[in-house]
Amino acid sequence: MSQELTEDQRAIREMALGFAADALEPKAVEWDEKKHFPVDVLREAAALGMAGIYVAEDVGGSALSRLDAVLIFEALAQGCPTVSAYLSIHNMAASMIDRFGNEEQRQSWLPKLCTMEYLASYCLTEAGAGSDAAALKTRAVLDGDHYVVNGAKQFISGAGASHLYVTMVRTGGDGPGGISTLVIPADSPGLSFGANERKMGWNAQPTRAVLFDDVRVPVANRLGNEGDGFKFAMAGLDGGRINIGACSLGGAQAALDKAVRYMGERKAFNRSLDQFQALQFRVADMATELEAARSLLYRAASKLDAKAPDATTFCAMAKRFATDTGYSVADAALQLHGGYGYLADYGIEKIVRDLRVHQILEGTNEIMRLIVSRSVFSEGNRS
Repeated sequence: MSQELTEDQRAIREMALGFAADALEPKAVEWDEKKHFPVDVLREAAALGMAGIYVAEDVGGSALSRLDAVLIFEALAQGCPTVSAYLSIHNMAASMIDRFGNEEQRQSWLPKLCTMEYLASYCLTEAGAGSDAAALKTRAVLDGDHYVVNGAKQFISGAGASHLYVTMVRTGGDGPGGISTLVIPADSPGLSFGANERKMGWNAQPTRAVLFDDVRVPVANRLGNEGDGFKFAMAGLDGGRINIGACSLGGAQAALDKAVRYMGERKAFNRSLDQFQALQFRVADMATELEAARSLLYRAASKLDAKAPDATTFCAMAKRFATDTGYSVADAALQLHGGYGYLADYGIEKIVRDLRVHQILEGTNEIMRLIVSRSVFSEGNRS
């Protein structure tokens, strides 16, 4: 697929790779150790057009394609998967406002989101509604020209640092038809946050619960109509899934590159490691698996751009395959480093820890299999 990219797409990828090498990779291990969220660096990325990648130009966006976005997140993840993943989430929230918001909402929020003067978080998951997202309980009750929101969201990336929370709430009855989407400012009275979660990876971005206690949100902050929220959330997740797959591929590629360099330097039995055929074959398999995942991911992105009817299925396929492959390749790269791979200084163990969660978020890989299997059996029943 890389040979089929346009000249502009190759330039976009090279720009993102350069930013990753200069601004992310040198500090990635330190940010992880100190649990530092590099907002200043995120705003540098925004200045290069990477905070409103597929937002329209009239509000400061870059108006690029989903394939362009995949190239960017894959490249950024070679510097730091955690930072790239948060930027993906911010873009997903901004895109939802751009696609489903009215003109007043777009003009009010998107210019600041595209510069990252405002950071955004996506709030769907709850303690009792993870994979079964349509079971969410956070409720918004209409009171005049406001909704009164009560409930809690769990595992929210950027919580406590973000300025806007694109939040799925229950305004009607049970099930997906009772869900609406509200954009809730961080300074709303009654909105608070849980403690920063202690996590295996993704330490360079905060993850907290978002708590709503009689939070009054203007009806004017609702995206679309009541009952549209679940549809909006799922539309956002199609893009989020291929983006997180791209982050997995970028992190895994960085791990493979580190392993190849290390194998050329490390000697055993009077030969460098890259001279052992068994290890050569292992690296060949790692590179092949990454390229296969990359091809599927780029195809899914192209289908999403084309609004193909099977785009959701391909996004699920690509997310499952890319995140499983990315983690497997990163883990193999750690093994190729031997004991040194287990040390923080080499940066491999951080990549492994960061990529593990990609198999869980944006819909677990078990849910991705469910989406794909439903499509397969539906096609079979029509034939």
